[in-house]
Amino acid sequence: MRHALARSLTGALVGLLTASSLLVSPPLAQADNVVTPGDFTGYGFDQCVGPTQQAMNTWLRTSPFLAVGIYISGDSRGCRSQPNLTPKWVGTQLRKGWRLLPITLGPQASCHPSFPRYADDESIKAKPGKGDRYRPARRQARREGASAVEAAKKLGIVAGSTLWYDLEGFNLTKTHCRESALAFLSAWTDKLHALDYVSGVYSSAGSGIKMLDDARVERPDEVSLPDRIWIARWDGKANTSTDYIRNDGWRPGGRMKQYQGGHNETWGGVTINIDRNWLDLGKGSVAPPVAHCKGVDVDHPSYKVLSEGTTETALVKALQCLLKERDLYAGNLNGVYNKKTVAAANAWQTGHGFSASATWGRVHWMSLHAAGASPVLKFGSAGEDVRRVQRALNAASATLDLTVSGTYSRATAAAVADYQDDLGHTDTGIVITRTWRALRKGRR
Repeated sequence: MRHALARSLTGALVGLLTASSLLVSPPLAQADNVVTPGDFTGYGFDQCVGPTQQAMNTWLRTSPFLAVGIYISGDSRGCRSQPNLTPKWVGTQLRKGWRLLPITLGPQASCHPSFPRYADDESIKAKPGKGDRYRPARRQARREGASAVEAAKKLGIVAGSTLWYDLEGFNLTKTHCRESALAFLSAWTDKLHALDYVSGVYSSAGSGIKMLDDARVERPDEVSLPDRIWIARWDGKANTSTDYIRNDGWRPGGRMKQYQGGHNETWGGVTINIDRNWLDLGKGSVAPPVAHCKGVDVDHPSYKVLSEGTTETALVKALQCLLKERDLYAGNLNGVYNKKTVAAANAWQTGHGFSASATWGRVHWMSLHAAGASPVLKFGSAGEDVRRVQRALNAASATLDLTVSGTYSRATAAAVADYQDDLGHTDTGIVITRTWRALRKGRR
């Protein structure tokens, strides 16, 4: 009987563990979700209820924002109901290029006058206990960390992503209130690290963030500091600076700032009440290097007209390489504008609405560079798609000389806006489907 009971209990335990793993493991469809927010420099917004997909699509095309804060867990959050926040919603935003900022708003500082917010949430326990370790507060934080990770996994927010704890502003002069909050955030960071997530903390510059920075400098061995901080400082300045903390803390790559509080903004006819943020996280928006044809340089400040006898051998080699990558050219990458190169060029021209010609002009360069996917690109975007746009714009103009960096800089946004204006399009500086289509057609 003892053996039978043991087998029964073991089976039950395995069943419970299996069920638990199903709860926190994302479906296979979400397995390719990227780490968020990752490396990024640019604008973001946060709001109480996650917007509808239609609103997100509209703001992607029309607003300056490329990051969005979403409340995923915590009993004290103002918007417990998140009807739009689903695994599909999360996966869709990530695929479209949005950077997500998952937020937990659980127990708040014990001296905060507005919390607990409901009848069934709680404040951070301020009892210091033996050795002033604030163990009750630490236990609360470990529970919140585990709960946040479970919520993140259910939504398809993968390990390596940053989860943010929202600690609203409080009175730093109250010792037990401050020290219990610090112990809580320290344990939150430990728990997230144990579960393979990056720890972030949001708080006001003059309270929670100052508390963390003071601990960083004055007693670093006593506190587990978050990897990243989100500074609430409504000074209207889109940067990560504040006089409340020292300049060297969480730099480079560990800061973002909420620089404008709640207000309505309308983009593309869609209005959302938001806070504005500036992010400078990780390595920032930097495109990884990409090799073409084992080292052929395809990134040039200008793409001149090519014809028989040209001396622009570097450009010819770039053309040969790009046509080779599209299985149109099988000759040597020799920089000679020969019959094989012309034949491959003609195949591209006739296949994309142009007349076959012995000359390869700027409109053809534009078409070749812009061919492929049509993602929305804006300030903060980075990658090979950005390089495609930068190359195409250099091809469109004889004087632009835009650096082909793969990073959507302000100079890139200005060049896109000028191109859109020349075509009579709305000059948003954001590359949308209409812009891609014009580049592919060689419109100048």
